[in-house]
Amino acid sequence: MTDSALYRDQFPILSTCTYFVSHSLGAMPKGVYDKLREFADMWATRGVRAWGEGWWDIKSAVGDKIAPLMGAPAGSVLVHENASIANSILFGALDWSDPTRDKVIVSDQDFPSDVYTLRRMIPQHYRMEIIRSRDGITLPMEDMLAAIDEKTRLVSLSHVLFRTGWIVPAAEIIKKAHSVGAQVLFNGYHSVGIVPVDVTALNVDFYIGGTLKWMCGGPGGVFMYVRPDLLATLNPRITGWFAHEKPFAFDLENYKPRHDSYRLANGTPGMASLYAIQPGIEVITQVGIQAIRDISMRRTARMVEIAQSHGWPIRSPLNPDERGGMIVLDVPHGYEVSRELIEREIVIDYREKAGIRVAPHFYNTDAEVELVMDAIRDILDSGAWQKHDSQRSFVT
Repeated sequence: MTDSALYRDQFPILSTCTYFVSHSLGAMPKGVYDKLREFADMWATRGVRAWGEGWWDIKSAVGDKIAPLMGAPAGSVLVHENASIANSILFGALDWSDPTRDKVIVSDQDFPSDVYTLRRMIPQHYRMEIIRSRDGITLPMEDMLAAIDEKTRLVSLSHVLFRTGWIVPAAEIIKKAHSVGAQVLFNGYHSVGIVPVDVTALNVDFYIGGTLKWMCGGPGGVFMYVRPDLLATLNPRITGWFAHEKPFAFDLENYKPRHDSYRLANGTPGMASLYAIQPGIEVITQVGIQAIRDISMRRTARMVEIAQSHGWPIRSPLNPDERGGMIVLDVPHGYEVSRELIEREIVIDYREKAGIRVAPHFYNTDAEVELVMDAIRDILDSGAWQKHDSQRSFVT
C-alpha cells in the first residue's frame, strides 16, 4: 500500500491546512516552482529559438505523459487551455449533416459549461434531450438507454458526476450508442487521476478531462482524446496556424489541417501552464492510479461510516464501486458549516443541490479523515455554524 507520508512534503499547502478539496483544485506539487523556472529560463535565454527547441511540440508531448493514465495510445491526446475551448473545437469539428439524426443527449447532472458549449454549437434544428436524475445522486440508466436511439448524433456526459461523485456506467452507454450509430463524449475531470480509466478498452469516441483536480496540475491543462480512427473524420471550424499542415508556409488561401492530434490545435498556446501541469502528472504516474484508487476507497468508506453513525444524509453513492473520490454530506446548515470548516483551515467546498464536498487524496492521512469528520460534528453540536448564517460568499 502506498504510504502517503512519502509524498506529503511534495505539496506545500499540506503544512498549512487540512486540504480535502482535490475534487476542485488539487494541491500544488512543489516541483511546479522548478518547472516554471525552467519555462522562464527557456524564454529568457533562448528567446524565439525556444519554439524549435521544444515549445512547438509541447502540447502533444504533455499529452503523451497523460495518455497512459487513461489507457490512451501515444499521439491521441492533445492539451488545451480549458474544457469550453476543447468542447467547442470538438463540437465544431463534428459532422452534423446526417438528415436522419437531430438529437444530442446530456444530463441535468453534467457540469454546466459542457452543456452551454454544446447548446451553442449544435445546428439549430437539433434538439437537446436532458436525462434527469430521480434521486439527485445518480442517473436513471433505463431512461438514458431508452433515449439513445437512431435519431441520436452524440451523447455528451460526465464520467463521474461533479455534484455527487457517481461513476456513470460508461461501457453500457457506449455500447448502446454505438449499436445505433451514435458517438459518445465523456467529461473526465472527476475520473482521471482518482479512478482507473481505459479509453481504449471502453472504445469511447472522445474523452475530455483536466489536470486541475485529481491530477494536481492546476488550471490551464485540459486534455482531449480522440479515438485514433476518428481523427481524420473531424473537420475543425475553430482552428489556427498550429493546426495547419505547413504552418510556416503562411498560406492564406489553402487551409490543410494536419493528420495527427494537432489537427485539433488552434493558435499559440499558453506556454506557462504547459510547464506547470507536468509535475502533478508525474507524481500521479509515480504513485499509480490503482494505488490511489485503493487509498481513496478505504478513506471514503470510513467517512461514510462516520456520517451514517451521526445520521447525516450522504449525497453520494453508498456502493464504493459506484463512487468516485469524494463524499458529499448534506448536513444541516451545510453552507454555514462549510464556511466554519474553512475558517478552521479545513479546506473543502459546498455545492448547491448537493452539500459539502469532502475529498481525501493519496497525500492525505487517515488521521485527517477523523479530524474533518470530528470538526463537522463539533460545528453542528456547538452551533459554531451560526456566525456564518448571514454571510454568503460568491465563490463556494
